Amino acid sequence: MSLTNKPIGIFDSGIGGLTVASAIRKVLPNETLIYFGDTAHMPYGDKSAEAIKYYSLKIGKFLQQMDCKTIVIACNTASSLGYQDVKDFLGDKLPVMNVIDPVVDFISRQKKYNQIGVIGTKATIKSAIYQRKLLAAVPDLVVKSLATPLLAPMIEEGFYENKISKTIIDSYLSSPKLKNIEALILACTHYPLIQNEINQYYGSKIDIINTTEIVANDVKMQLQEKGLLNLGKKGKDQFFVSDKTSSFENSTRIFFGNKINLQQKNLWI
Repeated sequence: MSLTNKPIGIFDSGIGGLTVASAIRKVLPNETLIYFGDTAHMPYGDKSAEAIKYYSLKIGKFLQQMDCKTIVIACNTASSLGYQDVKDFLGDKLPVMNVIDPVVDFISRQKKYNQIGVIGTKATIKSAIYQRKLLAAVPDLVVKSLATPLLAPMIEEGFYENKISKTIIDSYLSSPKLKNIEALILACTHYPLIQNEINQYYGSKIDIINTTEIVANDVKMQLQEKGLLNLGKKGKDQFFVSDKTSSFENSTRIFFGNKINLQQKNLWI
């Protein structure tokens, strides 16, 4: 198999990364995808940094063994805490991409915001990675961060577009910490699944930064620059989880249709 025909490896703690995988599929229809959802350890947001690094390295090594030509860490928590370790371990063998740097680059090019909000898991917000990188790129920007730990598990269990999700979302977004923001970064790849509800809360008065489209376009650009775009025939996508769940299987079929073969793979035996 030629290098360009090899698959793109994508991983997340659960279903959130499917939003990234789906966006990549739209902009790169000829590419073959191998997706790993670490449902056994979901959510990553309440795990220690050491645990997240360990999971990320294990999954990165698995995707390398699956002969992927690049790895996309489709999880903000893993991108903030595990990216450098995966890159250091695999970087000389294959490119490793995260979901944070493309968003920071996007915001820095906009030059239109004075105050911007960031919502994500406890681990992502505690790492302060968005604040550090955004302020390095746009020094006069005011960054307001809020941990929203109930959102990812809620989405993972299929609770969105209902009264439960509306109550939780409204409670978080009404926090004084997000007062006077002009845009909101959805710093968790699960959150695009509740973007409509977030838009409803704000009444479209602020810009909602959907990171998945930004990341997908960045993946396309990087593969193009490295001469790794597949111009030939697409192979068969593969989907792996560390623990099979009905919610993950249902979500995968929503994004990729009914012909998927979801396989359970325990990397921690």
